[in-house]
Amino acid sequence: MSPSFIKALLRWYRTSPADLPWRRAPNPYRVWLSEVMLQQTQVETVIPYYRRFIDAYPTIADLAGAPLDDVLKLWEGLGYYSRARNLHRAARIIVAEHGGAIPSAVRDLLKLPGIGPYTAGAIASIAFDRPAPVLDANVTRLFTRLLDLDDDITSSATQKKLWSIAAKWLPAEGAGEYNQALMELGQKVCKPKNPLCEACPLRSRCRAFARGTVAERPVRRKRGPKPHYAVTAGLIRDGQGRLLIAQRPLNGLLGGLWEFPGGKVEGRENLAQCLRRELREELAIEVEVGSLFAVVDHAFTHFKITLHAFECRYLGALPPYGEPQAIGVLDWAWVTETQLGQYSFGKADRTVIAELQRRREMLL
Repeated sequence: MSPSFIKALLRWYRTSPADLPWRRAPNPYRVWLSEVMLQQTQVETVIPYYRRFIDAYPTIADLAGAPLDDVLKLWEGLGYYSRARNLHRAARIIVAEHGGAIPSAVRDLLKLPGIGPYTAGAIASIAFDRPAPVLDANVTRLFTRLLDLDDDITSSATQKKLWSIAAKWLPAEGAGEYNQALMELGQKVCKPKNPLCEACPLRSRCRAFARGTVAERPVRRKRGPKPHYAVTAGLIRDGQGRLLIAQRPLNGLLGGLWEFPGGKVEGRENLAQCLRRELREELAIEVEVGSLFAVVDHAFTHFKITLHAFECRYLGALPPYGEPQAIGVLDWAWVTETQLGQYSFGKADRTVIAELQRRREMLL
């Protein structure tokens, strides 16, 4: 792309750059944290989480020294929890192996958990002004419209082509400002729907605008319907009225979060059979399944669930055990309803907790 493209882009960006908290007194840690939080998450959603996170962990050393449970609790509601786990792991590696200083080279950044090509390029360019390209959803959309590219952006060949273009168009100096300008133009002007083409500083260079194909770019392969699963959970109470909660394994979906134990219906089993089986397999316990307490529909990125939460009475651990066992879970605990707020839960379980609270308040 010609130098005039860069001049027009930067002129637009410098007139009114977004006032974002990570741009105030920026440092590599804040750039890294913001870029991780912004993965698949809108700016407006990220800002309050970012502020709370920086208040709790102002430095990488603070983050590295924090218990993972505390980090996940602070992340609760932001979603894609593997980001938080990888952020925590990477912070500990940075402290242990890099003296607490984030590496500035892309090749070194890529060695850290949770950092891929985009995040590495963003950190290297924005925090260290290294000449590294970026390619997120906003930049991808902008490039495909500028070029009127009709290739499927979900294919590896198209991604390789777009990364090559991003590197080719990168200016020799000022890569950090240029990359931020690209991302902001895509986010504020070159929107997925109803783009503000009349306000775009690159409109005269946009082939899709000239050809009337803006709404058709980028091109994505059509996805089939998301699979749906029936899932059970037990509100298991002991003789003191406490609830049994379990911590999910770190290496799976919602890893490290707590939940009301249960699992997915298999084969032709009914909901009660599923719940009893899951509790035997994961915690080695027996329960009496009671009434249905709540039904929660929830969508993940690639599938949907309907969670059926049942009131359950604890009958005891399977022989030869005297208490629940962490077989298919990371940990377990007996807690009162008021103690649930101390633990990090996924959205579906938080909906169940909200219903518990609502019913408790009705009795007051």
